Amino acid sequence: MGRSKVTTAPVSESELLRIIRPFLPEPSRDVLAGIGDDCAVIRMPRRGSSLHLLKTDAVIEGVHYASGTPLTQVGWKALCRPLSDIAAMGGIPGKALITVAAPSAWSRGDWKNLYRGIGKAARAFGVDVVGGESVRSPGAAFLSVTLTGEVSRRNLRLRNGARPGDLICVTGKLGGSLASGRHLKFRPRLREGLWLGKQSGVTAMMDLSDGLGSDLPKLAEASACSFRIAEGSLPLHRNCTAKQGMSDGEDYELLVTVKPKSWPVLQRNWISAHPELLLTPVGVVLPRGEKSSLLAPGFDHFDPGTR
Repeated sequence: MGRSKVTTAPVSESELLRIIRPFLPEPSRDVLAGIGDDCAVIRMPRRGSSLHLLKTDAVIEGVHYASGTPLTQVGWKALCRPLSDIAAMGGIPGKALITVAAPSAWSRGDWKNLYRGIGKAARAFGVDVVGGESVRSPGAAFLSVTLTGEVSRRNLRLRNGARPGDLICVTGKLGGSLASGRHLKFRPRLREGLWLGKQSGVTAMMDLSDGLGSDLPKLAEASACSFRIAEGSLPLHRNCTAKQGMSDGEDYELLVTVKPKSWPVLQRNWISAHPELLLTPVGVVLPRGEKSSLLAPGFDHFDPGTR
């Protein structure tokens, strides 16, 4: 009988981070949050209460978009993905560096269309594109965006602030992003993230890019908590199931935890400030050690089951 093939490849992004972290130097005292959150958070010398945000994000043909997708939409998505992470920190975006590895067959028109989409997103959300790199790819196209941002220390929201008893909430609706094409047209929740960061009752935030089934466990791990989700309360796009709402990913909504005593006032003020967008309680944070709800897993680049 043949022997089964044994792989030593990491099976999740979380495992990969545990593998590589010991090889990196300890962050300096200026680093308030590094590997493991939506953005890195850096103290800014002589800037008082302002903190610096750093984020990098990649978009790969065949992974994040299908071959043949209009490059204007690819450019929009490439910049809006890291903008969603800035939103999850309660921050304001700043400057961007764009790296593009493109097949040699790309025409002048292809380059124009890609940067037409990038420029449209930059103008819409107040981002200065200040440089980058352009190289040839021997295979699929690859874009990497490095983005800076800024947030007031008192408005900063990390993944590790959730506490037992907090309500778990999501903005908007979930599910069906890839099938509907919303993953190419979404608008990052910058205005909403900035508003939520100013609310004292908000304890933690992150963006929903890999799906609730993958992202909520990350937030719970960072906060040393467990969680309970009521599947029937998930706000879903039309014709989507609860499983799709948890596992489809690419929603680019915000996952938020809120102190229960703050919820009635926060909900009332949210409706007044953002009448066009839902903010829905979908569960509760539990003490660490209690059994978490079993969720349909979202996307993980390193999990063979979700590739």
